[in-house]
Amino acid sequence: MARGWRNHAAMALRLRRRVQDYGGGPPHPLICIMHKSGALMPYRTQHTRPTMLAATHLQRRDARTGVTLLQPATLAVRAGDRIALTGPSGAGKSVLLRALALLDPLDGGQVTWHGQAIGPRAVPAYRCHVAYVRQRPALLPGTVEDNLQMPYRLHARRHGAGFDRDAAIALLAGAQRDASFLDKNAIDLSGGEAQIAALVRTLQTGPTVLLLDEPTAALDPASARAVEALLQHWFAQAPERHAWMWVTHDPAQAERISGQHWRMVAGQLDTEPPR
Repeated sequence: MARGWRNHAAMALRLRRRVQDYGGGPPHPLICIMHKSGALMPYRTQHTRPTMLAATHLQRRDARTGVTLLQPATLAVRAGDRIALTGPSGAGKSVLLRALALLDPLDGGQVTWHGQAIGPRAVPAYRCHVAYVRQRPALLPGTVEDNLQMPYRLHARRHGAGFDRDAAIALLAGAQRDASFLDKNAIDLSGGEAQIAALVRTLQTGPTVLLLDEPTAALDPASARAVEALLQHWFAQAPERHAWMWVTHDPAQAERISGQHWRMVAGQLDTEPPR
């Protein structure tokens, strides 16, 4: 008899999918199987959601001191994943996200996209799919709309569609902002408004994985909730192909925005569910 989950002794049960499996939307049927241990395991969640972003033995060291910033980390981000990444300050959370975004040189390991290694020439295209969002947004002089048009002037997007004002307005609606927000001067925006503008600038380009480095840490509670609403709105548009890894120090926020909880301590990543 074949060993493992898929064998003749497995008991297949049709259950209704838990909403949090994909972060929202109407429930769909889910096939579960009974592991040989007797535990029910969601077949769809574990087997049929494609792995988009993966890393194997990813490692980073300080270029000046040689101190290890990121212990060898292996992970997989699948379609529909909403991952909260927590841990004390200095634990290496930002280091991990920047490594996954290929913003810093790696000292070991490999990042893959849909199973394919990413060569130097493929990095710009990879970053069109995997977007790193920093805690403090960087906006250019001009209006919000000027800032939203900026990505479409980049070489990596020269053959893609141009700026879509209606699509930007639809995204802004997710953060309770209307079309007049596009006419605001970037220099006059509050911290929360600047983060909303920066997020819409990223989301409008159609990424599939977001690496969110404490996007609400510097915001007041109302602005933080508006940013959360915008990101939840983006995720709900295509929960079967979107995913995020969200760094936060707020346990309540981690509970709201995630279906999985990963932790980092002293540069060591722990992806196992808490016991």
